[in-house]
Amino acid sequence: MTDTTIDPRLTGLDGFRVEIDAARERADIILARPPMNTIAMPQRDQFRRVFEALDERPDVRVIVLRAEGEHFSSGGYIRGFLEASPEHVSDLAWNIAAPARCSKPVIAANRGYTFGVGFEISLACDFRIVSETCRYALPEQKLGQIPGSGGSARLQKIVGITRAKDIVMRSRRITGRQALDWGIATECVADNALESTVDALVEELRGFSPLAQRTAKRLLNETEDALLATAIALEGHCYSRLRQSDDFREGVEAFHEKRTPKFTGS
Repeated sequence: MTDTTIDPRLTGLDGFRVEIDAARERADIILARPPMNTIAMPQRDQFRRVFEALDERPDVRVIVLRAEGEHFSSGGYIRGFLEASPEHVSDLAWNIAAPARCSKPVIAANRGYTFGVGFEISLACDFRIVSETCRYALPEQKLGQIPGSGGSARLQKIVGITRAKDIVMRSRRITGRQALDWGIATECVADNALESTVDALVEELRGFSPLAQRTAKRLLNETEDALLATAIALEGHCYSRLRQSDDFREGVEAFHEKRTPKFTGS
């Protein structure tokens, strides 16, 4: 386990902790405010700083966002919204978008209640592995409010306006199985298989070129709203750049030599 005390951004955290396993090139961000893992206002800004810190570490290839207990998160600390300044509230979406801005693959492991900001930060991750106990919801309508950390916008991109309205405007809960059917979840597994499924995905992602992974994530994120012709052109530029990389040469040579490639990220 790598010592996290060398970076102050990874210590003294409010309601969560960070564990780094350098041998497996993995970092876990673990919500740890039982029993519901509510997310306080200061915690959101700390999320951003933690993702930025982990993005800078060469000993981390994949980041996992998970939680202790039977619920991922029941959402935010409600009274905190009334106590926060308008300036602080205006930064909510930027902080919760930190997983999307991170250049490394980010996996959300969701079980039980995954409500409000818990759902929103999961939507900002690249992969959502859910257990059959998972329940997604954006319940802000019940408070006379709307999602404020990118939830409705990201959800609409994934499921379309009709289903997004069904979830947002009715504060409807979505099961893990339905989340898979609607394209929200990457995989839905039995509750006792959640950790092993996430572990397997981490190992799978570690087997690819770090450079190609970063390039793919950035390309997909930046072309989500682009015209098809624009997206194809940008894909071509990225492909051309990767052709000059050591990793691509290693991948081609390993393919012809029928061996596992050893990527270096260069």
